[in-house]
Amino acid sequence: MRREPPQRLADYGPLVFPAGMLIVFFVIPFATMIAVSFFERQQGGFYQPAFVWENYARFISLFFGKVLGFSLVLAMAVAAACVAIGVPFTYLLSRSVRNVQILWLVALLSILSLSEVMIGFAWSTLLSRTAGITNLFAYLGLMAGPQALTPSFGAVMTAMTYQALPYTVLVLYPALVRLDPTLTEAARTLGASPIRAFFTVVVPALRNTIVATLIMVFIFALGSYLLPQLLGRPQHWTLSVLITDQAIYQSNMPFAAAMAVFLVLVSLALVGLAVYAGRRREAA
Repeated sequence: MRREPPQRLADYGPLVFPAGMLIVFFVIPFATMIAVSFFERQQGGFYQPAFVWENYARFISLFFGKVLGFSLVLAMAVAAACVAIGVPFTYLLSRSVRNVQILWLVALLSILSLSEVMIGFAWSTLLSRTAGITNLFAYLGLMAGPQALTPSFGAVMTAMTYQALPYTVLVLYPALVRLDPTLTEAARTLGASPIRAFFTVVVPALRNTIVATLIMVFIFALGSYLLPQLLGRPQHWTLSVLITDQAIYQSNMPFAAAMAVFLVLVSLALVGLAVYAGRRREAA
């Protein structure tokens, strides 16, 4: 069925409202942020309109280069962990009976209802020395004594993966439910093991969905703000934390705007790359 292009101006009517919302809530704030990123900071936390590159040049410094690199590595690690856990879990969930699927989906939705503050303090308690899980390990003889597992990179990584995993499962679930089960049955009939059938049939069939999920979780983790502060040390803080620090505590709004512009551009570049790759596969 071929889609006809709009013939009259009235055919563009349904696009007016979403286009207006996009302009009001994204284009105008983003344009303002770009303009402020070139302003010049003055003494006392004030800034004036100008066109200087100093705010972007500070990215070249060693400190902010390390923060940027750590933020990107952390976001990539969280995205990879969520997909590595979420794909097999969602596949098994989609092959379960209906009641089991409903129970798990309700549990995942309940996690989404938790705020980042609640998740952060819950994990800080679970990984603490006084009331954490290491007390159970010490009781079972697996450890010599309880010890604190936070602040650490592992604590930040674990909490961020826990927070992003429900989104991963909910994105993968519709694609896996629609996947024809006869494909894996045919692979099993031809002699493939369950694991080989999963990696040679299921994973390639979900390639576009997996790539989209990786990008979604990467962008989600790149903007994480509270969990790195609650569960990590200052060297584990992400760029989002420094943006808030520069804007509120250092009163350096131009530099904070420059860092925010960079984050938005990275997110848009990833989305554009995914769309371009998807169109190339369709054309091929």
